[in-house]
Amino acid sequence: MTRFRLIIGSAMGAALCATSVFAQDSAPEDLLPPEPARVTEPLPDYTRDAPQPAAQPSVEESFDDIRMSSGEVVQQLPVLEREWTLAQAEKLLAFIPTVADEGLVPGDYRAEALAAAIAQGRGPALDAVASEIFIWLVEDLRDGRTPMDARRQWFVVDPDPDVLPSHRLLETAVETGDIAGTLRALNPVSPDYARLKEELARTSDPAKRKLIRANMDRWRWLARDLGKQYLLANVPEYQLRLTVNDKIIKHYRVVVGKPGRTATPQLSEMVEAVIFNPTWTVPQSIVKGEGLGAKVLNNPGWARANNYTATKGANGWITVVQQPGPGNSLGLMKLDMPNPHAIFFHDTPAKSLFARDVRALSHGCIRVQGARELAMTMAMLGNAESREDLPAIQQEVSEITASGKYTRYPMEKQWPAYITYFTYGVDVNGELRQFDDIYGRDAPVLAALDAPRQDDRARETSEEAVEIVDDLQTS
Repeated sequence: MTRFRLIIGSAMGAALCATSVFAQDSAPEDLLPPEPARVTEPLPDYTRDAPQPAAQPSVEESFDDIRMSSGEVVQQLPVLEREWTLAQAEKLLAFIPTVADEGLVPGDYRAEALAAAIAQGRGPALDAVASEIFIWLVEDLRDGRTPMDARRQWFVVDPDPDVLPSHRLLETAVETGDIAGTLRALNPVSPDYARLKEELARTSDPAKRKLIRANMDRWRWLARDLGKQYLLANVPEYQLRLTVNDKIIKHYRVVVGKPGRTATPQLSEMVEAVIFNPTWTVPQSIVKGEGLGAKVLNNPGWARANNYTATKGANGWITVVQQPGPGNSLGLMKLDMPNPHAIFFHDTPAKSLFARDVRALSHGCIRVQGARELAMTMAMLGNAESREDLPAIQQEVSEITASGKYTRYPMEKQWPAYITYFTYGVDVNGELRQFDDIYGRDAPVLAALDAPRQDDRARETSEEAVEIVDDLQTS
């Protein structure tokens, strides 16, 4: 079995297991469902075949080259135009109307110009028009049609343009002649996307169709394939899914950020470890703004009762830390997923909030009902090499938690975690439904569907990363 690396305050006795707070949390069953057969043939990872960089000259050689010569530094750009046969161009023309099935707009892709070029016969004009239209289709099917400025608080960087670069897809399509197959293979592989596509075909109501189309595009904003195992939180649904091989093996109610500055952003991060018995370093907005620092320093009895410690620097800066314990604002666990927004999944002592239907109540981080079970499950799935390893991991985690000591439990197999924002989709019970647009993020996406297609779209948002603090000041 894998040897687990731990960071703990001190050694723990085996007797701790008898008082484990995990006593009521049995090991989750059916952790590793069989992998289903893939319906969609995966596209190649073109980055594997990319040429390796040549050996680089030394600094001295480079300096001599620069000193002895002058001129432009030329970088070879990808070829975004290919020669097209009439048969290939006709296949492309026939494909354009089918993008309506994917929630896109056939009118974006210059079918009339392509038909006119076909009528003129082979040549540079046909090559230019067909190549441009093909690239536009790749960009919208692979990356989504919505421009970045309409994706509010969207900080996910889609890897697909690097894994499936446009020029290589164009090259493949023209060389094989499989124009439609190359483009269809760009669709998200998630079963949830397929369900939305089916619902779009059945729906005639214009408003509902538009909402479905917006949420189909949101799937394209993510990686085409999310992987075999991942966490996915859908903020408007107030639910967190733990998925293995396209099967939800666990789902949890969550509390998300309140609308406004503390709204939960959309992220794609890696869970590196589970932290048991976490400490909480109180943000300065609370230490200073709410006077907690002075209260802790001036009232030692209250500070001890609430498990706070404080230090005051020579410059007057007060640092307040809440020590591990059941009353800690982060509860008994958090998932360590480093990111510039300070967003993570964690436990909470405020269990009553999970009973509410509307749970946009936190300062941005995501509080998880059943967090102890989630922590146990992640520790198992992140470290077990086989089912035989699971009991030992469960025992170890139970002892760690019962110790009350801060412990970072690394995951040898790191997990992707996606924090998404779908307002129409498949819920945790497998039913298609609409979710409240709690942050008002639908409006710019819906408006973008009606606006002309934008070319040369940015890959990353220019929005400011808002550092989120979860100070538990909710009722």
